[in-house]
Amino acid sequence: MVGAKVKLTGEDSSQNQEVVTGDDGIFSFANAAPGCFHLTITAVGFAAQEFSGNFSSTESFAVPQIVLTVASVNTEVHVVPPSQVEIAREHIKEEEKQRALGIIPNFYVTYIPDAAPLAPKQKFELAWKSMVDPVTFGLTGAIAGLQQAQNDFSGYGQGAQGFAKRYGAAYGDTVTSTLIGSAILPSLLKQDPRYFYKGTGSKRSRLLYAIANSVICKGDNGHWQANYSAIIGGLAAGGISNLYYPAKDREGAELTFENALIGIGATAAANVLQEFVIKRFTPNAPKSDPGSSSAKPSSPIARVFSTFVRAGD
Repeated sequence: MVGAKVKLTGEDSSQNQEVVTGDDGIFSFANAAPGCFHLTITAVGFAAQEFSGNFSSTESFAVPQIVLTVASVNTEVHVVPPSQVEIAREHIKEEEKQRALGIIPNFYVTYIPDAAPLAPKQKFELAWKSMVDPVTFGLTGAIAGLQQAQNDFSGYGQGAQGFAKRYGAAYGDTVTSTLIGSAILPSLLKQDPRYFYKGTGSKRSRLLYAIANSVICKGDNGHWQANYSAIIGGLAAGGISNLYYPAKDREGAELTFENALIGIGATAAANVLQEFVIKRFTPNAPKSDPGSSSAKPSSPIARVFSTFVRAGD
């Protein structure tokens, strides 16, 4: 091999020498000290080889042919697990495909029992996705039309102007309840705004699970806790609505708390639908039932229930 380095070491370290093999792979050392010697042959990409021998001052020592072998390559692979944010991002991508009957957004339910907690930014992104979905605008229009047909919130009047006011109020309810209850408070209180589908166990246990999830939720730390985000969010959204509803339809403190309780009942009903009905009509939902886990729902279905409840008041 051309260019291999050959190092000669002997009993006297001061007489150590080093040469490079020539075009024919041959090397030689002149004036080598007699006695024991050791050769070390190295070349890039090949394993080092060694040879030891002994010669006297009256002879020339011919080293036998030395064969270099290709060096083994050790590759070290560091596997870094994805972060919780990256895992949650993948979960959200799947959730955003979920539409009941292939149309109605069903973003705020996860069929993954151990779904990664959402980062604050992801909670706001999911809320925005829900608020600007075309179906949300369509449902809001249907609610406003029904309210106008029944002359609910008569202070808004009739005609196009009355419909526009009812539409704005209904959409305002959706925006405030979604932002406060599903993004702002869950981010501050570190709570998950989604409903975690149970899907296993007896019907009774699943029913109790769905109802309980209207007042308790899963925190970002994975522990059960009171659903302050939904409860306080409902009260806050009701208070804010006093800014744009007709004066005679504005809620006092007593009615605000009453409607908050009704909203919890509507959420419980929506949870029951999620647990027993809606998955069957959601094409992109996983086919296998996961194990148990939990959190709080904030779906368009629950918001529609709440809006109809208010219209009934």
